[in-house]
Amino acid sequence: MIRTGVIGYGYWGPNIVRNLRSLEGCQLAAVCDQSPAALQRVRQAYPDLAVTRKPYDLLTSPEIDAVAVVTPVSTHFDLAKVALENGKHVFIEKPFTSTTQQAEELIELAERKNLKIMVDHTFLFTGAVRKIRQLIEEGVLGDLYYYDSTRVNLGLFQHDISVIWDLAPHDLAIMDFLIQEKPEAVIATGEAHLNGVVDIAFLTIYFPGKTIAHLNVNWLSPVKVRTTLIGGEKKMLVWNDLEADEKIKVYDKGVQMNDGQGLYELLVSYRSGDMWAPRVDQAEALKVELAYFIECVTKGHIPINDGASGLRVVKLLEAADRSLKERGKAVQL
Repeated sequence: MIRTGVIGYGYWGPNIVRNLRSLEGCQLAAVCDQSPAALQRVRQAYPDLAVTRKPYDLLTSPEIDAVAVVTPVSTHFDLAKVALENGKHVFIEKPFTSTTQQAEELIELAERKNLKIMVDHTFLFTGAVRKIRQLIEEGVLGDLYYYDSTRVNLGLFQHDISVIWDLAPHDLAIMDFLIQEKPEAVIATGEAHLNGVVDIAFLTIYFPGKTIAHLNVNWLSPVKVRTTLIGGEKKMLVWNDLEADEKIKVYDKGVQMNDGQGLYELLVSYRSGDMWAPRVDQAEALKVELAYFIECVTKGHIPINDGASGLRVVKLLEAADRSLKERGKAVQL
């Protein structure tokens, strides 16, 4: 039985608490939040659950084996470091840390203490992303040409991080999971319109082998859009995360160039075949992820979304920030 504590009961914390309470092999011991109103909500929902306003009550308690850190990214490093120093496994909200140096220090500390770090890249545990990974591995799409994502909505505005650090980690983690090659360069452009924090941005990521990715992240959209296009040599795919049923549609469409006798005799042939929507597991991704966390802790497995995975995402975020400051200059990785 893994005894866990949760630090942070704001936007995402209640989902963490609800799922941890339902897992076999896990005992939720306590919840921490510095807001009295948040702790009152905990008491109303779970009268039997211990609450505290002091993170160190959980971080240093010998009664707790693992801690979920569900707080602003600026606090991640300090909280996770104390947790690891006190022998606790760490489940931590995305993005992993504020800098690559912080991420590397936490990874080294966890390895030295033989503890697990899991970064909450929830989308890796959705049925849609798992199915896309399967289609890529089976060669259904062929060589990948592009990953093109639109992740926009009106708000939620953050005061301490940009829209890049808020929304882009989702797609950067998904790309890290789906595309086997390591990215080579990042270009980012964007602008801040309201409170000095960048609220709309466009990222381009270059991979070896002519694979390219483009991300559109925006807090100022009149509509919420969660759509990703993935183009391959053989087939193309559309993933609409807002669809209730047919989240993924695979299109047997493509273009082929046939050599003629000269430059002006190149023949372009278009292939337009069937569309099909593969069945996608509908289980709640966060519950699957947290169950996997408990399994990795108890069985000693290395999570697919471990500290190293979180570090790779933070490196891309830092590169995007550098490019943004120079108005779209390419930053080599």
